Amino acid sequence: MTFRAVSVTLALVAVLPVLPADAAVADPAPPAPRPGAEQLVPGVPPGPHQPWQIDTPDQVLPPRVYVPGGEEEAAEPRDAAAGTYDLVEYVPLSEAEAFAGAKVTCTKLTGPYQRQVERYLKRKVDGKQSRADCLAVRAFQIKQRIKPAIGFAGPVTWARMQLLSARKNPNAAGKCPVRTYRVACVDLSRQLTWVQKGKKVVFGPVPMRSGRKQYPTRAGWHKVYWKHKNHWSTLYNTPMPYSQFFSGGQAFHAVYGSIYTEIGSMGCVNLRLADARALWGVLKEKDRVFVWGKRPGK
Repeated sequence: MTFRAVSVTLALVAVLPVLPADAAVADPAPPAPRPGAEQLVPGVPPGPHQPWQIDTPDQVLPPRVYVPGGEEEAAEPRDAAAGTYDLVEYVPLSEAEAFAGAKVTCTKLTGPYQRQVERYLKRKVDGKQSRADCLAVRAFQIKQRIKPAIGFAGPVTWARMQLLSARKNPNAAGKCPVRTYRVACVDLSRQLTWVQKGKKVVFGPVPMRSGRKQYPTRAGWHKVYWKHKNHWSTLYNTPMPYSQFFSGGQAFHAVYGSIYTEIGSMGCVNLRLADARALWGVLKEKDRVFVWGKRPGK
């Protein structure tokens, strides 16, 4: 057995190339990118009011619950800077650079939500960008003040279309249970939230940002157990205005930045400031929250 093992070892050494002592072993070549795959980035340069932060001011652990004093409750969170919640579409890096250089006004690229956008605009649904498709998408973007208006069927354009479609009856599919009491409905699939009492919608729908894949907003029934108007994140030491906690450290709260980032929150339901303020006035402690669906993207 020993002789056979030595023979095999010598045979392997004989066929292996002999490298110089100082030769560096090259790293394996990275996999070739998938055709058409390109990183999506904000289509216009973000300003100081829109940091496009990847992480969000969320709470990791359940907060310490207490009764805020009158002075604390009387203080209102600061307003967001003008332009904070502008609708800025995510486009391929090449298109962002071309748009910045005024070289593109109507993209030829097919967006990740091409079919959905075509269906909404009553175009031929083939999932392929055409000149006519681009002009139709661009007209919608201009009307809705989505920047850059280059006809790219990206996540922000599709999110806006879903919001407009849901305004009359957000619970048309019956996914949120109808009860005689108030229920805050959190639709992860469409990234929308609203409050209904019976079949009557008493708040929303409004756009939101839920938890990313690694830290999903927990599905199922919950209950608002604490409201804290001027809460601060224990994770990022940043404000979580109008926080309404419903599951451990997960809460409805405002963020001072875009809610349309490609990557989700750390579990909370992030809202624009005005929406979070309005929701604060609608929900009470012990109100029920129902979460369902799956957030698209990261």
